[in-house]
Amino acid sequence: MSAALTRPLVEESEAPQIPPSPLQQLVIGYLGVLANERGSSQHTLRAYERELRAFVTHTNETLGREAQPAAIEHMHIRAYLGILYERGLSKTSAARALAAIRSWFKWLARFGHVQQNVASLVATPKLPKHLPRVPSIEQMNQVVDSIASTDDSAAAWPARDVVIFELLYGCGIRNAELTGLNLADIHWANDAILVRGKGQKQRYVPLGDAAAQAIRAYLSERQARLAAAQRGSNTQPDALLLNLHLRGSGRLSTRSVARIVKRIAIQRGLSSDVHPHTLRHAFGTHLLEEGADLRSIQEMLGHERLSTTQRYTQLTAAQLTQVYDKTHPRAK
Repeated sequence: MSAALTRPLVEESEAPQIPPSPLQQLVIGYLGVLANERGSSQHTLRAYERELRAFVTHTNETLGREAQPAAIEHMHIRAYLGILYERGLSKTSAARALAAIRSWFKWLARFGHVQQNVASLVATPKLPKHLPRVPSIEQMNQVVDSIASTDDSAAAWPARDVVIFELLYGCGIRNAELTGLNLADIHWANDAILVRGKGQKQRYVPLGDAAAQAIRAYLSERQARLAAAQRGSNTQPDALLLNLHLRGSGRLSTRSVARIVKRIAIQRGLSSDVHPHTLRHAFGTHLLEEGADLRSIQEMLGHERLSTTQRYTQLTAAQLTQVYDKTHPRAK
């Protein structure tokens, strides 16, 4: 477990005098379960710690430091969301806080700390439905094809950066899944990549010809750079994607991937809000546009629920009209 999760949910200067409250202790226990048993990502752990820390602090202030979880009713949670709105938080932020509280109460109910998940009685804030803005198929092909062929400052390591785009867009994997790939995860004989998704769940995704070609070209440069940097050392990093200066373990970070994607996308004329997940959106959307069924897309994206896949791959009104005009007998 990370140091952030093991430290008490109180200020260090207060720790010797004030032990964690009962609610704080239960939050620490829940975060430990997320980290050690469910294999949640560091991003998820930080988000849940932040949301639950704020909620428990508020609850201790209103119900007292010795309050037990059974004392919390759904109206307390609803009132807390109202305070978040008063502070200027968006509905999206309030929904994120409620999701963390619900998850915590579900765990509390499972282990007998409360009789029911009262957080489930609180309605999720109604969020505006935005279609994910994704580049077109032509735009994506143009960007990916231009990375290695154009000599400019957008790509610091063109061979590696082509692989980044090929795997994010060509395979639809998440940023964290991309940076977590090891050399052994490339299954050349099966034309597949072993991907470790959320909760350490594993899945295989197809490795297309373009992505395979890009990886092979990158691996030769990767080996040359390592040989020059290590000067005879036999130690080889497991990570597929390495950072430019081979710092630390050599593994490329998710933050670096985000910077690389945004820099290249902007210099190739795409929107400034492009990020790694945009390429994942594009993967699912373009597959659907070209006739793939949702169930197959769900498997490749690693979604537990088909409804999640549907949100990623919503068709535009124009596309629906086109399908209707072509297929419905009353449209003629």
